Amino acid sequence: MNADRARETVAAILGQIAPEAELDDVEPSEDLRTELDLDSLDFLGLIEGLKERTGVDVPEGDYPQVRSLAGLITYITSHT
Repeated sequence: MNADRARETVAAILGQIAPEAELDDVEPSEDLRTELDLDSLDFLGLIEGLKERTGVDVPEGDYPQVRSLAGLITYITSHT
């Protein structure tokens, strides 16, 4: 999966979790939870949504790598 497709996938999942979220307003290197006001359950929903849509399983130990939009896109592209 390329970076554009990964971003589209993240946007689609976030659209279900936080419909008011504007991904274009997110600073790519900042913490998604802070930028989009996501709680821990929302973040877990994002991780589960990724697994369902892409098959990418993000173990808890890798959560620091996927805390930002840029990190999440890099993680997805390198694991698909």
